[in-house]
Amino acid sequence: MNLLECLVGIALCILLLNPLLKTSADLLVKQIEYEKSQALASEAERALELIGRSIRMAGYQNMKSKQQRNNGKNNALALEVQKGIGYQRSDYLTTRHELSDGVDFDCIGNRLTSDRLKNNLALQGFFVDKQAGFPKGVKVNGGSLMCQSLDRQGRIQNTTLANGVNAFIVDELKSQSVEGQKAFRVRLEMTDGALIQRDFERTFTTRNLP
Repeated sequence: MNLLECLVGIALCILLLNPLLKTSADLLVKQIEYEKSQALASEAERALELIGRSIRMAGYQNMKSKQQRNNGKNNALALEVQKGIGYQRSDYLTTRHELSDGVDFDCIGNRLTSDRLKNNLALQGFFVDKQAGFPKGVKVNGGSLMCQSLDRQGRIQNTTLANGVNAFIVDELKSQSVEGQKAFRVRLEMTDGALIQRDFERTFTTRNLP
């Protein structure tokens, strides 16, 4: 086999293999995109479940509690939505409730006890903040969804629930509110900072508001 035949053979191999290599590369890209999308979905669903649990618990009052309550004040603080004050105009959701007779947990899995209360109320908050720890000029993939709760000294602590959050939107659905309870549509806009942009939305109704 002379040099010319070798070159022709190499050229034919390249022509035959090129479609296969391109297909393999496309499949790899799709697989990576799928895995990123699934990771975002998993984080979003976990965060929405915690937010929903907090909304359903908002305003709970333990009838066995003998502590004197300021009902008007506690009712006003049970559930608050502050619009557009977070990262990229995201909303800020805060809920408060008394402890039940069972086992209660905050949004990061800590068991709620009397030392994690303030004014006899447990606090949980959700908002989006800019991701910390990145050097100046580095592109950041969205913000961080933060969980706000109380530590054992009753002080506010913030913990990251999910990254890659472009927006956190909470809207009251007055048309779905019944018997004094309120319905809220909660939406998370998630991103990987490149190609993937996904919205996750759930509707939750309070159970314990006065």
